[in-house]
Amino acid sequence: MGDFNQSVVLEAIRQSGEGSSRIELAAATGLSAQTVTNITRRLLDEGLIREAGRTINGPGKPRVTLRLVADSRFAVGVHLDPAIMTFVLLDLSGAVVARTSVRTPAAEPRRIIQDMAATIDALITRSGIDRASIAGVGVAAPGPLDAEKGTVIDPPKLLGWNRVPLREVLAEATGLPVVLEKDTTAAAVGELWMRGASADDSFVFVYLGTGIGAALVRSGEAIPGSTGNIGEIGHLIVDPDGPPCACGSRGCVEVVCTPQAVVAQAEHAGVFRDDREVTDVEVVERRFTELCERAAGGDALAEGVLRQASVHMSVLTAALTNMLDVDRVVFGGPFWSRLAEVYLREIPGLLERASATRAVRPLPVDGTVVGDDVGAVGAGCVVLDSVLSPRASALLLDR
Repeated sequence: MGDFNQSVVLEAIRQSGEGSSRIELAAATGLSAQTVTNITRRLLDEGLIREAGRTINGPGKPRVTLRLVADSRFAVGVHLDPAIMTFVLLDLSGAVVARTSVRTPAAEPRRIIQDMAATIDALITRSGIDRASIAGVGVAAPGPLDAEKGTVIDPPKLLGWNRVPLREVLAEATGLPVVLEKDTTAAAVGELWMRGASADDSFVFVYLGTGIGAALVRSGEAIPGSTGNIGEIGHLIVDPDGPPCACGSRGCVEVVCTPQAVVAQAEHAGVFRDDREVTDVEVVERRFTELCERAAGGDALAEGVLRQASVHMSVLTAALTNMLDVDRVVFGGPFWSRLAEVYLREIPGLLERASATRAVRPLPVDGTVVGDDVGAVGAGCVVLDSVLSPRASALLLDR
């Protein structure tokens, strides 16, 4: 209970921005004044907060403002994508203080993990931050994952990653605690942190990376699912007349909505001079970027392909929102910024017409506030979550 209450107070100070007095913290958290005093004394001793002047607010003694010491703790966030690995260093407020990215090498998994560890070490060294102040490393990886064992099981676009003990191997290579999280869930955590969401926030996060996934936020908290693999939506059907999928159905998200699928549609539409089907992740990304640039430049064929892609995406989004009954939709991921202009123009109207709750309330559609690095930032926020954010599950006794 003491640890939980300390997290409650620390999170309240972080969310306050400019800081809070002890009286304000007691009112915001519902804790007694004596409990808040005891907790803030410990946080001051640990260097997690500091006194930042006094303010006069009505009669009585001036109140001491307490603020988060952002550079007291840090976290590393890593996003493992089949095309590119992104690394960020976050301070305790969640701000990015350093970042880098490298192409995901075409190598066996343990070699990639060693490269990951070397990049993390270089990022920390270049930042000049004391390694002892780093709370840990968060890794966002495509599912499915075995959260309990910390293994990547067999993601469809990460070849050779069959039950790879990523958490254990990376922790040994870096000497730092490692948390493994599904990329979509990590992205939702990052969105919660950076948006400053309220305790009753509810949204579905649609993740646009090399693959397409989703995450669910309820009551201001990302819901991982029973095994930590919520949001595997690759085989939901969005176009019954679409191309065949390996699962035996037609028109699944996997073969209609992913960047590779959209590039294939562009090739067949004649956007590119040759119509060979591209499967290499690096070439797909390059062609996808060119497709979006052509659409932005007024190429009618390219824009038509993206508009059709937005129709398919609206079918997927409507299925998710009608089933989950959330308050809003957030799009994000490494490919989002290239699609944002077309998708935000087309999807809200399509979604409104398909929404089961349109007579009850509107369903806003937003882009992530984090940017393309939302997976890596979210992975780092998962680590900071363990330091800052109160979780009711922490109050449950072990069996």
